[in-house]
Amino acid sequence: MGKTKLISLEDLSLEELEVDADLIPLMTTDDEEAISKEPVPEEIPILPLRNTVLFPGVVIPITATRDKSIQLIRDANTSNKLIGVVAQLDSSVQLPDQNDLHKVGTLARILRVLQMPDGNTTIILQGKKRFQIESFLESTTYLKATVSELPDERPVQEDKEFAAVIDSIKDLSLQIIADSPNIPSEASFAINNIKSDSFLVNFVSSNMSMATTDKQEILQSNNLHSRALLCLKHMDVEFQKLSLKNEVQSKVRNDLDQQQREYFLHQQMKTIQEELGDASSHQDVSDMKTRSLKKKWRKKVKTHFDKELAKLERMNSQVAEYGVQRNYLELLLDLPWEEFSKDKFDLKRAQRILDRDHFGLEEVKKRIIEFLAVLKLRSDMKSPILCLTGPPGVGKTSLGKSIAEALGREYVRISLGGMRDEAEIRGHRKTYIGAMPGRILQNIKKAGTSNPVFVLDEIDKLSSGASGDPSSALLEVLDPEQNSEFYDNFLELGYDLSKVLFIATSNTLSTIQPALLDRMEIIRMSGYTLEEKACIGNKYLVPKQIKEHGLTKKDIKIGKPVLKKLISGYTRESGVRGLDKTIAKVVRNRAKSIALEESFETTFETKHVEAVLGPVKISMNAYENNDVPGVVTGLAWTQMGGDILFIESLVTKGSGKLSLTGNLGKVMKESATIALEFIKSYADQLGTSAEELNTYNFHIHVPEGATPKDGPSAGITMLTSLVSAVTRRKVKSRIAMSGEITLRGKVLPVGGIKEKILAAKRANVKTIILCADNKKDVEEINQNYLRGLQFQYVSSMIDVIDFALTTQKAAKQLRNIK
Repeated sequence: MGKTKLISLEDLSLEELEVDADLIPLMTTDDEEAISKEPVPEEIPILPLRNTVLFPGVVIPITATRDKSIQLIRDANTSNKLIGVVAQLDSSVQLPDQNDLHKVGTLARILRVLQMPDGNTTIILQGKKRFQIESFLESTTYLKATVSELPDERPVQEDKEFAAVIDSIKDLSLQIIADSPNIPSEASFAINNIKSDSFLVNFVSSNMSMATTDKQEILQSNNLHSRALLCLKHMDVEFQKLSLKNEVQSKVRNDLDQQQREYFLHQQMKTIQEELGDASSHQDVSDMKTRSLKKKWRKKVKTHFDKELAKLERMNSQVAEYGVQRNYLELLLDLPWEEFSKDKFDLKRAQRILDRDHFGLEEVKKRIIEFLAVLKLRSDMKSPILCLTGPPGVGKTSLGKSIAEALGREYVRISLGGMRDEAEIRGHRKTYIGAMPGRILQNIKKAGTSNPVFVLDEIDKLSSGASGDPSSALLEVLDPEQNSEFYDNFLELGYDLSKVLFIATSNTLSTIQPALLDRMEIIRMSGYTLEEKACIGNKYLVPKQIKEHGLTKKDIKIGKPVLKKLISGYTRESGVRGLDKTIAKVVRNRAKSIALEESFETTFETKHVEAVLGPVKISMNAYENNDVPGVVTGLAWTQMGGDILFIESLVTKGSGKLSLTGNLGKVMKESATIALEFIKSYADQLGTSAEELNTYNFHIHVPEGATPKDGPSAGITMLTSLVSAVTRRKVKSRIAMSGEITLRGKVLPVGGIKEKILAAKRANVKTIILCADNKKDVEEINQNYLRGLQFQYVSSMIDVIDFALTTQKAAKQLRNIK
């Protein structure tokens, strides 16, 4: 229901009738009675309509554009002015035939024919009666049909339910007119002046906003009561839509009013700031727009930036969110989107740089050169994820700088030790006050390129807490299949990390999450031998400390004999960090002598070491003699590298009990129990009996009780120690061993072989007993490390006893113990 304008047949709606259209009076009760007495012609021309339905008594305007329709109107206007109006089944049909029309239509009278300035013909029609098409007549001009009248089935006058429905239609019509802004208030007068129930239903149905099929359904209803109910049903739906629309518009209007108020105040503030010379926020936006033009980002990122910048422009610079939004946009501008440094593919130069800065580490250097070679052949290759694992001080972290220089890339590093907050990796959501991106993106921004060498230091020391698990967050960072779209909570966009060369460092792999470990290429870095440490000290550490302390090579000379004494007597490590500190002490002492103008010898010799550093602080666990039965040298692996330990066993009168001391772990205690039970089981082969063994107590002790010890690799050492103590057979001279044992008498392989071999060399051991399965590990070690060592590979515990023990009995006197 509403004001309408004259439109074409193709898109007809009474709701758009022009306000200035001529007023056509409503049909009165007398008019309705007169129409009911008029006969319906048997044959009438048919005028198809699209998107509208004409109801009896209702007046509508129609603009005819089809040639056949114009001809029909002209012929009818010169005769009886009666035509049949029928709605099309499908409004998209341009030239409908008899199969494209509904079977029920309305007989209409042409009230007026108007020639419009644009050449179209507009007619005013008034509905008369409903009819049903019986059959179509053949015609070459326009459609004609034989029709029959469809009389209305009216309810009885005392039908209270029908009267209530009519009252509801009238009340709801008035309410819709009052609530709708598109319907003039004068329409309520028309509703109030309608006295005919049938015309009220037809009038409301014709002017209601509903689908043509729904209007046709109402028209085809013969029973006036049913027609009124259908009309009321659709009116109720329209009223609900109107109420919802008004409610939404009211909310939107309130929001717009508030926004307009804020905009007005912002404009006033902007004017005041310009007068005071304080237009920094607008200058910031202008600068950001200028910077964004130089960025080489993807279309998706640019669209997102423009949207966020427009949001900043609408913000008041005094609110807290303004600072967060500004920081966010500055991050977008500072990140090196699609900016990559050019790799240097000179492989010989890269090899020289790696050899210059680091001694040894051949496997790592080889892997970097291989990566450079492949990258030279295929520039779009994803960078590998390397994990350098080894004891402290072997050069894992500093190797990252050398790799970056060799590749010609930027170098960044973050320390992961003790990190327990997932947001440190992925950042905080920018809804929080003080939010910032994660350290990954912060360092990418710092590097200024999207392909730096990125060192993740101490990845094995990550921890988890109430704020999440950082190691789980690193799964996305270190997965080549995922990190091309790394999602930072603050950035809220995917960032490509696939070209970043990640190098993780760790001292052990046991504490690294298995899923994270699976994503990295493990490169093991073992400790250095005494000779290697001396070479590193002479080539790298001594020149570095001389330079850092302001001296020259003429002021002090430190030879390899001195370095070897420093290494063996004052440091105990697999790396060279402690050696570096010790050399620094020596150089500082010489700097003091120069500053105090004291006399000194230029060459620092071994005789000067104790005067500067004091007595020898560390005994390198040198091999002890084999005079005492039950003392066997074992090999151990620690996070500091390899080490030797002594297993001591003592047999006393008792009842077969086993005592263990020396701060041993659960696994190590189990190894001792297995060893003793094996000895009891094979007592006859060892020259004793199980009954005799049950008359003794056995005590196993591992010295340095303050140091926790655990692991299965001391199994064969404990076995040999117990057999030696029971049989009093001496252990062969300068021998050490490492291997796990089983109840079946098998010897199993263990790990950390290279570190254990280095520890044996430091202790002047000559022969090492290992499991036969460890032979492959020994073959992978540089032959320089193995010089001066002999290896005995065993498969069973009997083999260990036969090889390690002599037939010579040890003395019992305490004075023989040294």
